[in-house]
Amino acid sequence: MSVTLASLLDLAALPHDEVIDVRSPSEFAEDHLPGAISLPALDDAERAKVGTIYTQVDPFQARKIGAALVSRNAARHLEGPLADRPGGWRPLVYCWRGGQRSGSFAVILSQIGWRADTLEGGYRSYRRLVVSMLHETPLPWRPVLIDGNTGTAKTRLLHHLASEGAQVVDLEGLAEHRGSLFGGLSGPQPAQKMFESRLAAALSPMDPARPVYMEAESNKVGDVLIPASVWKAMLAAPRIEVAAPLEARAGHLVETYAELTADPDALAAIIDRLRPYHSADTIADWQGKAKERSFRDLCADLMRDHYDPRYAKSMTRKSAAIARHDLSDLSEKTLRDTAGAILAAHGV
Repeated sequence: MSVTLASLLDLAALPHDEVIDVRSPSEFAEDHLPGAISLPALDDAERAKVGTIYTQVDPFQARKIGAALVSRNAARHLEGPLADRPGGWRPLVYCWRGGQRSGSFAVILSQIGWRADTLEGGYRSYRRLVVSMLHETPLPWRPVLIDGNTGTAKTRLLHHLASEGAQVVDLEGLAEHRGSLFGGLSGPQPAQKMFESRLAAALSPMDPARPVYMEAESNKVGDVLIPASVWKAMLAAPRIEVAAPLEARAGHLVETYAELTADPDALAAIIDRLRPYHSADTIADWQGKAKERSFRDLCADLMRDHYDPRYAKSMTRKSAAIARHDLSDLSEKTLRDTAGAILAAHGV
């Protein structure tokens, strides 16, 4: 049986116990349906080999070789990851466009006795829904942006808003990047398509009648772009500004960027990338503080002399904030109280 997705919300209503992506590992790594597991019908080298034979030698020969490879890989999956699946297990299988890879694997599973279905149009049909939502149609949700200077614990504030029942999208969490030159988290960022899948999955179940709180960002978070429809909605969204003392912000950054303070050489290398914006003496002073592990002083300098002036300049291009919250510190209690005040004034 072939299953058709009419909207991304259909994913949550699928009756299947598991979603299986039989595309190659590199295809899966770039993007996949939420929650899918990777059981390749052909690995990357095998897919390239079969494709070359198909286009340069003979389609029939390619299909024969491909069938043999798919059968071997299916046997490996049955003896390995699928060995413990019970008789009533019902999987949904998809490939790139709902063709031979998913069809062949689903036939094998069905012959065993499982109710294996395929996805009509494969991954491409899912991807079209993501593109339509995030790029081609106006966003039905109403973003409210949490804005403020670097170090004002905006991400932590978002988490408190979520704990109080607000609808929240953590763009930096989805992008695995803190949104600044120093913001890379451990490991690579997701591919652009994967970021968009995560964002679509976060937004899909949300109520358009209620606000969605997000952190104010530029149109890029690290190396990934905020999709067009989301960015357009963010540009028109109301802003709530938060502020905090420089010393409190410096302490917050030292805790948040622990992976950098644990590696002063890496921190000094990142500081070196600021040379186009600051004098050699300033760069040398900052790198010296990194080497001496004077991280609070370094963070205070970076905010006062680099990030705060850029934030002030960006404010001249933004509409006035609908509210401002001046925080005396960045303790969890203060952030929790601030979240409560925001929701009391602007709703959940």
